[in-house]
Amino acid sequence: MTAQVERELETETEELTVREAIRQALREELDRDEDVFLIGEDIGKFGGVLEVTGDLYEEFGEERVRDTPISEAGFTGAATGAAATGTRPVVELMFSDFSGVAMEQIMNQMAKMRYMFGGKAEMPLTVRTTEGGGMGAASQHSGTVHSWIAHFPGLKAVAPGTAAAAKGLTKAAIRSNDPVFVFENKMIYEQTGQVPTDEDFTVPIGEAAVEREGEDVTVVATQRLVGESLETAESIADDVDVEVIDTRSLYPLDTETIVESVRKTGRLIVADESPLSYGTHAEIVARVQEEAFFSLDAPIQRVGTPDTHMPFSPPLENEVLPDGDDVRAAIERIS
Repeated sequence: MTAQVERELETETEELTVREAIRQALREELDRDEDVFLIGEDIGKFGGVLEVTGDLYEEFGEERVRDTPISEAGFTGAATGAAATGTRPVVELMFSDFSGVAMEQIMNQMAKMRYMFGGKAEMPLTVRTTEGGGMGAASQHSGTVHSWIAHFPGLKAVAPGTAAAAKGLTKAAIRSNDPVFVFENKMIYEQTGQVPTDEDFTVPIGEAAVEREGEDVTVVATQRLVGESLETAESIADDVDVEVIDTRSLYPLDTETIVESVRKTGRLIVADESPLSYGTHAEIVARVQEEAFFSLDAPIQRVGTPDTHMPFSPPLENEVLPDGDDVRAAIERIS
């Protein structure tokens, strides 16, 4: 555990799963601010399709935890209007692939409202959504689209890789006066970690975390690949000293922390589950090239999903998904 992470966890902590940490964040913010409410499909009595909202419906009632029809455009648009008029909605898009259904509301309303009103309109709106493969849920329920959302001016995008980051970023998103997408990788909901119990604990949006310090190679990872990279780093620690950074936020991106690490190690690997072309990998690579080109001792490596849709077949899905073995191979190529 690095000094930075220790500082964030220096208050009393408890061990929670990522799922429990997000639910705790939602509960604390619902209790803290009566303007906060949740809205989405099956989040009430059913407790969420992946059981994140759990018993919040019983605790806060149907006015604060609102089940909706199957209409992403409808409830995302309703939440956008509600945010513009004084409340703090938390939308749950069941799968990030469905954001395309609501893209008019996201791209032309949510993202542009403050700008179109000359800064006079605030948009305190959080959108929680799951992404990633690994469940055999086929292409329409397994995409990783956070690069798409992070590209739009006016939107912020975060993608936690640990339980503490999941809680802290969710709370920071809800308290923000700008629209924030919280991308939750569905395969790490059962991953556990120490989480501060302090109800005022938040993780600043736009601040990365050095999860493991190292001297030889920098691995910048997101979501599931944070844990995979940490396991890989420990397994080869006798040969290569790997520094692992969880970006936590995709936009705004903490370029300073990444560049500082690369200047120390001279080598960079970017590990993100999104498709390799025109996305998160490319943005991080470009920023490092601009800021730390003369510190690089080897070509930058990328670990991600090939430019294909996620297969339904489990063997094919396993073949497509990036994992710790891919991170190890990238390290070996440049070490």
